[in-house]
Amino acid sequence: MAKPAVYYEGRRTDVIPFLPKQYTKVLEIGCGEGRFRKNLHEECEYWGVEPVKPIAEKAQTVLDKVLIGTYDEVIDDIPDDYFDLVICNDVIEHMVDHTFFYRTISKKVKPSAYMVGAIPNVRFLPNLYNLLRKKDWEYTEEGILDKTHLRFFTKKSIERDFKTYNFTIEEFNGINRIKYRWDSKSNILMNIFRLLMGDDTEFLQFGFRVKINKLDT
Repeated sequence: MAKPAVYYEGRRTDVIPFLPKQYTKVLEIGCGEGRFRKNLHEECEYWGVEPVKPIAEKAQTVLDKVLIGTYDEVIDDIPDDYFDLVICNDVIEHMVDHTFFYRTISKKVKPSAYMVGAIPNVRFLPNLYNLLRKKDWEYTEEGILDKTHLRFFTKKSIERDFKTYNFTIEEFNGINRIKYRWDSKSNILMNIFRLLMGDDTEFLQFGFRVKINKLDT
């Protein structure tokens, strides 16, 4: 099922704090309509990768170059040793083989390049509550259980992936924190659940900035 147009419009200002201070050539995987571009320096060169053609055509009006397709499909059209910043806002969970992306992205960047982005947290409290309390796991049009998500991540598994594939973690924090209330029985149960399950369950996503280190193979 096609996503509504609003799905591709996000500017994602919540990711701004993770941006490095300096960059000149930027590659955004899953760029949508290209609105994240407004968060960066005007003078940088900005490329995007977007698989949905009508959305990619909108991005072409604001980005320097847009490749239409998934990362796997357009990888040969992405120049090697070129970029110093890669943006991945809620896109890694959509990849058929995210480890292929981890293994190959270092070929596309200069030494000491960065990757910045956000990944949904499957241990987000409302999702855990529905699973463990309500015994339910229902896919939705967006959010943690988005029907188009092919992978699910926790704080621990994201950090393990980064270390496994030789990324150096510089910033890693929860973003879009849930607001707690104590005004009903269900909210009280949610808060007790949070205390039992841990602080990582407070966040819808994790934002990150990692250094992309060159791999030998």
